[in-house]
Amino acid sequence: MTQAARGHLAMLVFSALVAGSFSLGALAMDHITPMALNAARFAIAAVLVGIAAGLSTGIPRSTFNAPWRYLLLGGVFATYFVLMFYGLKTAQPVSAAAVFTLTPIMTAFAGYIMLRQVTTRRMALALSIGGAGALWVIFRADLSALLRFQVGQGEVIYFWGCVAHAIYIPMVRMLNRGESAMAFTFGTLLVCFGAITIVGWGEIVATDWAALPGIVWIAIIYTAVFASAMTFVLVQYASLRLPGAKVMAYTYLTPSWVLVWELALGHGAPTVWVLGGVALTIVALLLLLRNEH
Repeated sequence: MTQAARGHLAMLVFSALVAGSFSLGALAMDHITPMALNAARFAIAAVLVGIAAGLSTGIPRSTFNAPWRYLLLGGVFATYFVLMFYGLKTAQPVSAAAVFTLTPIMTAFAGYIMLRQVTTRRMALALSIGGAGALWVIFRADLSALLRFQVGQGEVIYFWGCVAHAIYIPMVRMLNRGESAMAFTFGTLLVCFGAITIVGWGEIVATDWAALPGIVWIAIIYTAVFASAMTFVLVQYASLRLPGAKVMAYTYLTPSWVLVWELALGHGAPTVWVLGGVALTIVALLLLLRNEH
């Protein structure tokens, strides 16, 4: 398997794991604040990645040369999460998901500005098809719901969070100095945890951790192990092997994976029309998987 193919496989797994955090997180949000949940998930994730890095590739002292790199990476990614949750205070989840589909296109722009990564015509076509497919899934093939989409303050706040997410992907390749994905992720997670803890300290100390129901701990463990530790490593791994636009294109698959999670949790199956959007995202990925000529 080529390095690029490994990067694509990493992002395929990434999209499936991230989708689970939406379904499980929604079940937990009635019992814990977003800041408290995310502080716990990133604390656990940092410990897990640190142990895994120490047992596998190791964390040499050179990893922490120029620590400002981790301040930038962790700060940018923490900004995404903070703005996302502030935006979701007023934005509807469907509207926020629609805003998120702009991320791959913004990543393509960021990749060109920061790394001169050129988006070919076929890649641009694939991003457009994938975006259309993702929107079709998000709005469940309901054109009237799409036309009712309104841009409010929450959507604008979340948009700037998505800008931070888009910048993060090419920044990984720009700032990496040969460190392994494990070690590099560990440094980023530490800063991300610190930033979210500082911003959400009031919510964290006000949380009655001993009284939290089981679903919250399931959500915390899942998001920490699978949707944080593993996905951070996967996206860093892929970012070192693929252009940023191709990395973020896999976010188009997330709405489709959410449908799979919802079906598994007994929340109903999508209509045949919605599956048309899933097909479009698959077509987009097939276009991206072809080698450039």
